[in-house]
Amino acid sequence: MLQRIALFLLMAVLALPLCAAESADAGAAAPASLTLVDINRADAETLAAGLIGVGPSKAEAIVADRRSNGPFQSVDDLARVQGIGAKTVELNRERITLTP
Repeated sequence: MLQRIALFLLMAVLALPLCAAESADAGAAAPASLTLVDINRADAETLAAGLIGVGPSKAEAIVADRRSNGPFQSVDDLARVQGIGAKTVELNRERITLTP
């Protein structure tokens, strides 16, 4: 009985690196499944749900800026919105798309 328990524990310990490798592979695939957010067309709810560091109030500010100043010409233009800085733009660069 003790030998079976020891064998089980040994197999479990040896399997840990395999489980960790599978988890790392799953994390590496995550960026391919990103949902793009069109900052020129998305409503505030979509902006808040799809962008990192953008909650309801910042999302409303993006929509208000777009109404006042017209569409964003580049992803970097998002930084003109009060409360959105370069760090937020960089965190979301791969998530953002633009339509004219």
